[in-house]
Amino acid sequence: MVEHHLDIVMKSYASSKNPLETDFDPDWRSPCEIGEAIKNEKGKARITWAPTRRNSFIDDFSGLEQAIDTRIHEDIKKYYGRYWSSHVPLQAPDGFVELLFLWNQADIERLVENLIGHFLACKQAKSPFSIFFACTEHSSDYFLTVNNQTGTVQLELPGQKPIRQISSSLGEFLASLTTV
Repeated sequence: MVEHHLDIVMKSYASSKNPLETDFDPDWRSPCEIGEAIKNEKGKARITWAPTRRNSFIDDFSGLEQAIDTRIHEDIKKYYGRYWSSHVPLQAPDGFVELLFLWNQADIERLVENLIGHFLACKQAKSPFSIFFACTEHSSDYFLTVNNQTGTVQLELPGQKPIRQISSSLGEFLASLTTV
């Protein structure tokens, strides 16, 4: 279900924002980049990109699972394992969200490091472990997570217990999104 709804979201987003461009960093390349970087009128290098299906599912979280002695929810594995992509701004029923994705292989390592820190913060706050997958408004500290035990989508602030449930599952949440 997660893969199906994610495919719909990505297809809709990519077709609504043609071409997709982002700042170019020669030291932070991605499999989803298309062509060569081009300087814009301000002299800043930009590159076209497209959400790109990963060749095959790879369990990016096996090392994390061993480090924290906890299985990662399958919806999260499917979500992060499906595409190479820049972050994707969308509209949810409750407002703006920006889905977080992996840009390249090094980004996986960065995500895992951040999740270890988040795991420790959850332990300290005595709240269930959750895994972040989206941010809310740019000026906000709120983010969306998947409760690792139940699979529900919840709204959180860093280092605090979840504020409220947003959706009963990641697939259901993804199905509710529209392009901005």
